[in-house]
Amino acid sequence: MTDTLIANDTTTTVNSADDSGIILGANQYGKAEVRVVKVTRDTPRHEIEDLNVTSQLRGDFAGAHLAGDNAHVVATDTQKNTIFAFARDGVGSPEAFLLRLAEHFTSSFDWVSGGRWEAESFAWQRIEAHGAGHDHSFVRSGQEIRTAVVVADGADRHVIAGLKDLTVLKTTQSGFAGYPKDRYTTLQETADRILATDVAARWRYTSDDVDFNAVYENVRALLLEAFTEQYSAALQTTLFDMGRRVLERHPEIGEIRFSMPNKHHFVVDLAPFGLDNPNEVFYAADRPYGLIEATVTRDGLAPAPVAWEGIAGFC
Repeated sequence: MTDTLIANDTTTTVNSADDSGIILGANQYGKAEVRVVKVTRDTPRHEIEDLNVTSQLRGDFAGAHLAGDNAHVVATDTQKNTIFAFARDGVGSPEAFLLRLAEHFTSSFDWVSGGRWEAESFAWQRIEAHGAGHDHSFVRSGQEIRTAVVVADGADRHVIAGLKDLTVLKTTQSGFAGYPKDRYTTLQETADRILATDVAARWRYTSDDVDFNAVYENVRALLLEAFTEQYSAALQTTLFDMGRRVLERHPEIGEIRFSMPNKHHFVVDLAPFGLDNPNEVFYAADRPYGLIEATVTRDGLAPAPVAWEGIAGFC
């Protein structure tokens, strides 16, 4: 007999051996975490691009799962080699690089209806030598990791840029008060505390006609700028201010998601040692921690759930 299988929003008819009622659901596959470093050396002053790329294809792969038929399986090793080959022509920006990969795989193989391509981008800075940046020696920049995701769904392309591990801290102009109290509440209200977090953010473009590198640098600057400004009544307040700042300045961005842990700093009681502590000595606790997550979006923006599928956690 024949059963109809629904996989990745495409309908595929395959032969079934029994009437178990068990069918193949959504699936994808590919090569994960391909480490590719591209050095541009067309002048004595070299440039370096360092990516961690994942390629995952979606489409008609029912035969491989159900019958061991690999006729539609583009080998993961082939996907890895394609990433390296495309890097030969340069990266440009992680978003543009992933869009090129998406176009290649969806146009080269009829049964590939879409996919998901993700990249982490690691920044390098020139080593300062004798007062100038060296032509071909670099040191890893440790401030944050740039992220990018491209999802191809038929003819649609969804581009999500972002960053993670951007650690920020302000030593004052932050407090936390006015929250409900019950028998289990021990936290004391404060109008002056350290506010620290590791910013993870992803923003979804509503257009791919974008200078991705320039926008990334400006969004990063806006996030940092908004973090510094205004009194923070809660990390939630600061998060929304950061997201609003980005959307106000960049109409090509439809929404931005944040995942921000509250990296607690507790004032140490120095009274047993005969010392005061006017908010100068703190214990930095690594866990447990508050975890604040939210989306800042434009009113009336059409949701795009397929764009966010496969992203672990909130963002």
